[in-house]
Amino acid sequence: MEKVVLLLSLLCLGVSSQPLDDQRLFFIAVNRVHHLHLIAQRLFSNFESSLQTEEQRQLNKIFLQDFCNSDYIISPIDKHETQRSSVLKLLSISYRLVESWEIPSRSLPGGSAPRNQIPHALGDLKTGILLLIRENQDGAEIFPDSSALQLDPFGNFYQGLGTDESLRRDYELLACFKKDMNKVETYLNVAKCRLAPAANCTL
Repeated sequence: MEKVVLLLSLLCLGVSSQPLDDQRLFFIAVNRVHHLHLIAQRLFSNFESSLQTEEQRQLNKIFLQDFCNSDYIISPIDKHETQRSSVLKLLSISYRLVESWEIPSRSLPGGSAPRNQIPHALGDLKTGILLLIRENQDGAEIFPDSSALQLDPFGNFYQGLGTDESLRRDYELLACFKKDMNKVETYLNVAKCRLAPAANCTL
């Protein structure tokens, strides 16, 4: 358990140095991503409230036709597939989603206070998820297909954008970030629930 204590100390999660089981580790990770999801929702809501009604309608229409950079990370297509996925698969997908936002999160629009918290919080969450993966891998290789998933860290958000497209870029960044944090929160909650005896993990 010394490995667990050492890695947790690096997370700066404010927990004691007592050995922790998977349930406690999941509790910490779920709280982390829930906090990030709330920040994402708040930033997106504030951004939308600054727009005119027609701007909101047009941006939403464009966003529905576009893809988030993280859409290239293969993940469950619905709640039924999510529930059928293994704990390790859900953790691995969550890790990749969090990792895909480490650089783009630095360019999220909105208030500087919540925005500046995000990259550090993502780094902590990624480290925590990696610890959970190692505790639950049972000898399986972590990310066996990772070489096929080297995403451009800037995604489609910064390619060929002029000043006239900055509004669209900001909208897409915030909408995609909110969408992905919701995914990670869902996956971690389902994975955590799997470890609880007689738990009902229905989404």
